[in-house]
Amino acid sequence: MNEQAPSVEQQYQSTPTALATWSREDTTWMLGLFGTAIGAGTLFLPINAGLGGFWPLLILAVLALPMTYFAHRGLTRFVLSGKGGDITEVVEEHFGLTAGAVITVLYFCAIFPILLIYSVALTNTVTSFMEHQLHLQAPPRQWLSLGLLLGLMAIVRCGEAATVKVMSLLVYPFIVALALLGLYLIPHWTGGILQTARELPAGSALLHTVWLAIPVMVFSFNHSPIISAFAVDQKRRHGDNADALSGKVLIRAHLLMVAMVLFFVFSCVLTLDTAQLAEAKAQNLSILSYLANHLGNPIIAFVAPVIAFVAIAKSFLGHYIGASEGLKGIINKAGARRTSKTLDRLVAVVMLIVCWIVATANPSILGMIESLGGPIIAVLLFLMPMYAIRRVPAMRKYSGAMSNVFVTLVGLVALTSVVYGLLG
Repeated sequence: MNEQAPSVEQQYQSTPTALATWSREDTTWMLGLFGTAIGAGTLFLPINAGLGGFWPLLILAVLALPMTYFAHRGLTRFVLSGKGGDITEVVEEHFGLTAGAVITVLYFCAIFPILLIYSVALTNTVTSFMEHQLHLQAPPRQWLSLGLLLGLMAIVRCGEAATVKVMSLLVYPFIVALALLGLYLIPHWTGGILQTARELPAGSALLHTVWLAIPVMVFSFNHSPIISAFAVDQKRRHGDNADALSGKVLIRAHLLMVAMVLFFVFSCVLTLDTAQLAEAKAQNLSILSYLANHLGNPIIAFVAPVIAFVAIAKSFLGHYIGASEGLKGIINKAGARRTSKTLDRLVAVVMLIVCWIVATANPSILGMIESLGGPIIAVLLFLMPMYAIRRVPAMRKYSGAMSNVFVTLVGLVALTSVVYGLLG
C-alpha cells in the first residue's frame, strides 16, 4: 500500500537505536492485544463461520489479516493524532464538544455489550464444566455469575497496568493450549466442512453468505477497547516515533492472532459437521465447551473448558478497560464532579450490576454479537478513523492509501449486514 506518511524505514533512520529495540513492554502490549481479541468471539467463530460453508469461510480467512491490521492501525493513529489523551478526549479535540459527547456514548455502547457477552459466556462455561466434567450440581446461576464477576473485578481494581500484565501472562498458556488442541483434533478430522466444498455456491449466494458473516469475523478479531490505552502508552513512551513503533507491535500481534485463530477454526470445522455446529449454537456454548462434551478423551473434556474460561476471562479484563474509559468519559461530559477514586468505584459498581443481571438472564450470545456488537464497532473501528483522515489536518498525511478504501468498504459491509439482519 502506498502511504503518503513517512515510511517506517525513514523513521527508523531518524532514531535508529530507539526504533530498532524491542522492549519487554512491547511484548506485554503485543500479548495484551492478542488477549483482548481472543475470547468469546473467537470461541464462537467456528460455529457461525462454519455454518456458512467452506467457500465463505475460505474468503473470510483470506480477509482476516488485512481487515484486522489496517482497521486497528487506523484507530491507533487516530488516538495518536491527539495531544496525548484517550480516545474520548481526542474525539472532542478533533470534532468538538457535541461530536465528542456523541462518539463517547457510542464508544461505550460498542464495548459494554461485549462485557455482557463475556459475562454470559463465562457463566455458561463454568456451569457446563461443573455439570459435565466435574459431575457436580452448579450453584444457582445468579450466585455463580456474581462470584465470577467479583473475582474479575478484584483484578481490575489493581489498576490498568496490573490488568494488562495479568492478561499477557494468561496468554502464554492459552496460545500453547489452543495450538495443542488444534493439533489434537487432526486425527478426529472427518472432513466436516469439506462436504460443503463439492459445489461452489452461485455468485450471489456466496457474496450474501460472506456479507452476513463479516460482522462475526469483525467481532472475533476486535480488540479496539484496549487500543486507546495502548496508543496513549505508546505516545507517552515514544513521542513522535509512536506511530512506527505501535505499527510494529500491531503487526506482530495480528500475525500471531490470525495464524492461531485460523488454525484452530479450520481444525474445529474439519472435525464437526454442520449439524453438530448447529447443535452447539442451539446450546449457547462455545466451541471448546461443545468439543469437551463431544469428544471421548477425558483429558480434553477437562482441559477444553479451562481454556475457554481463561480466554473469556482475559478478554473480559481487556474490554473492561475500554468500557470503563467510555463510561468515565460520559460521566465527565455530563458535568458530574467526582474524584478519580469515587468515579472508579461508581463505574465498577454500575458495570458489575448490569453484567450480573444479563449473565443471570442468559440471552443468546451469538444473537448479542450480531445485534449489539457489530454496528457500533463497524462505525468506530472502521469508519471513524477513515473519516478523520479526510477531515483532521493531523491525519491527512495518511490519505491516498488503498488500505483506507479497503477499511471503509469492510466497515460499510459490516454495518449494512447487521442492519439487514435486524430488519429481516
